[in-house]
Amino acid sequence: MVTATVMVVVVGFLTTSAAAKLYKVGDEQGWNPNVNYTRWSADKEFNVGEWLIFNFDKRYYNVLEVNKTSYDSCNDQVFITNITRGGRDMFELKEARPYYFLSSGGYCYHGMKLALVVQEHPPLAPAMAPAASNASPNSLTSSPQMSIVSLIVISIALITNFSW
Repeated sequence: MVTATVMVVVVGFLTTSAAAKLYKVGDEQGWNPNVNYTRWSADKEFNVGEWLIFNFDKRYYNVLEVNKTSYDSCNDQVFITNITRGGRDMFELKEARPYYFLSSGGYCYHGMKLALVVQEHPPLAPAMAPAASNASPNSLTSSPQMSIVSLIVISIALITNFSW
């Protein structure tokens, strides 16, 4: 039982940093007319692998991915993808590029359009500088690799009931 618990904690620790963000488009206002999506997206940094969720009343609205020309003119006739499924629709940002979304039926003219630029994953924060020592900079003990190696060794020891 202890082994299983420790494994869950170790796996959770190792995967937490890789968890992708989920952005609720429009926050509490959702995907609706008369919401300023330019302002909503202005303070956010979107990266590959993250997700958007559009919450809306599917009886009235939809979500279409379009190109820039269609976005600028609110043209809903030539779209890339209709991501509408049920009014709580998720969309994965799969590549680094600009994305454009709008709602058809004239709602785009009432502000239901979103443009955002997706970037590659940001670089990881640099590790804290190691204390002065005789170890080389590439030494396994002078970086976060030591923590990961330690966790793996401890996990293997616990799984195999190894006694120190």
